[in-house]
Amino acid sequence: MNISNFDLNLLRIFDMLLREQNVSRAAERLALTQPTVSNALARLRDALDDPLLVRVGRRMCPTPRALALEGPIRAALQQIEQSLAAGDTFDPALSHRQLRIALTDYVEQLCMPSLLAHLQTQAPHLRIDVVHLTASLPAEALDRSELDMVLGRFDHVPARFTRLRWRSETLRVAMRQGHPQSGAGLDLRSFLQLRHVWVNGGQTRGMIDQWLAEQNLVRQIVYTTPNYLQAAHLVAATDLCTVLPTQLAQQFARLLPLDLLELPFALPPFELDLVYLTHRQHDPALAWLAEQILTIAPD
Repeated sequence: MNISNFDLNLLRIFDMLLREQNVSRAAERLALTQPTVSNALARLRDALDDPLLVRVGRRMCPTPRALALEGPIRAALQQIEQSLAAGDTFDPALSHRQLRIALTDYVEQLCMPSLLAHLQTQAPHLRIDVVHLTASLPAEALDRSELDMVLGRFDHVPARFTRLRWRSETLRVAMRQGHPQSGAGLDLRSFLQLRHVWVNGGQTRGMIDQWLAEQNLVRQIVYTTPNYLQAAHLVAATDLCTVLPTQLAQQFARLLPLDLLELPFALPPFELDLVYLTHRQHDPALAWLAEQILTIAPD
């Protein structure tokens, strides 16, 4: 194919079609009409001699040729966008940018109240969209620019990402005030006799259970939830207990009738990191927001 005869504007439409796998949604996100996008898809099929997207039931599924082109074309478009934006100035007071961040409810509770209060005065038109963060780094979503950054705990971060330390955190045991165990303190034996709510955050096994397994021990988990706030309410109303990140536990204890106890065994702190694609470090809006998040890291 002769590149001089190819309409490079079609690449942007190709990228959005692969993201959405739906002509109507792609048109909506591109602010184009559906006939315009359908016509562009026809031209792409003709130029690349491949159907690119084929209908399977109600979905449009990419062909192997489309999947092979998706990554290189998306990377090229991102490089062009960053090159053009390199000389741009970013004025947070005037910017209407939208940035998408993946968080757990725990990190959202710690970070967002202070961040939004700060943005209210410094960047009142900036829009933050938060999506739920699962246990593993959503690398593909970051690669596809479906996410701008993530903030959480990650065991492995590939080399193409920048990883910035946000804070370190420890753990506390939370139980209702007046719980039979709350005034006595905890040793390992009594900890294992408690009935636990586990906040799994999408994980198959957390720090507590990993340590216990190494000692050939197991605790009694009677309820599992992905939500820290729900866990706190459950233990405040029952004789169950839960293990929470310390700062979050302290916040909940100011709102709910909870007692907080030290773990009966030593665990190292865990780290929470801010992660984004390294090649996006020249995006002035992303760099500014990352700096604000790091600046307001809770004590």
